[in-house]
Amino acid sequence: MDKKIRVGIVGYGNLGKGVELALRENKDFVLKGIFTRRDPSLIDTDSKVIPLSKVLDYKDEIDVMFLCGGSANDLPQQCPILAACFNTIDAYDNHSKIPDYFNMVDDIAKDSNKVSLISIGWDPGLFSLNRLLNQAIFPNRQSYTFWGEGVSQGHSEAVRKIKGVKYAVQYTIPLEEAMEKVRSGNNPQLTSREKHKRVCYVVPLDFNDTNRIEEEIKTMPDYFAEYDTTVHFITEEEFLKNHSKMPHGGFVISTDINKNNHKQRIEFNLSLENNPEFTAAVLVAFARGVYRMSLEGKKGAFSIFDIPLSYISPKSNEELRKELL
Repeated sequence: MDKKIRVGIVGYGNLGKGVELALRENKDFVLKGIFTRRDPSLIDTDSKVIPLSKVLDYKDEIDVMFLCGGSANDLPQQCPILAACFNTIDAYDNHSKIPDYFNMVDDIAKDSNKVSLISIGWDPGLFSLNRLLNQAIFPNRQSYTFWGEGVSQGHSEAVRKIKGVKYAVQYTIPLEEAMEKVRSGNNPQLTSREKHKRVCYVVPLDFNDTNRIEEEIKTMPDYFAEYDTTVHFITEEEFLKNHSKMPHGGFVISTDINKNNHKQRIEFNLSLENNPEFTAAVLVAFARGVYRMSLEGKKGAFSIFDIPLSYISPKSNEELRKELL
């Protein structure tokens, strides 16, 4: 592409900072501004920082807007407003609510003749692509997804909201025994408890309150009650030294035994030292797809399944065929 893609970032948390970092590695983009609800003078960056209240003033200056807010509250409120004025891309990750979120955004983006690419990252995102690929190749087999070892930001936040907790982090850890059953090709039926365990490191306000906190964690529905969970209570000093990073990763595995009794296996895995920075790198790559689809006159909401992989590369199709095919 000869023309640089003009982009903006809404939200400057871990994901927004990751997008800013990734843009510096991709020379076909130019960052026009970071939009924030905070006081711009308090944001430590060399990029231009603009109050979020002024975002609509830039609708003619930005080709693609990165929406880097949270899935629980920010994106459902912000995306409908911004998709009416910008091509957008986000990392919405509430799996069970993706169909409703897609339909809402689709209506707005179609009305505004814009492109909105939702739920881009590694899961949902790259793992979704691999599940689709596996199931297409092995139509009578299921794909298994294992997350970790890594920090679950949602589960960590759930622990931090418990009364008496000062700091907390939760690691999701896949069980090797379960993974080996899957790799063997036996297509096992596995419960949540049989696939993963959860380990929490908690700094309590009062170490005399640990029994209650541990009980609340282990019995929390939808988060911990369905898993074997271990809770470690540690000092603030140990927490800040050993548990302040955001690693993550996981596996998508599918196996088949065909009519000739031949075993086949597809396995995709990620090992990430910094989850938000990797998610941001995926967002930046797929923003090229948003831009190219908008140039083609496409409109509405799209998912990762709708983007040709050639659209996410800065290289031409001729270069891709020569170098990668």
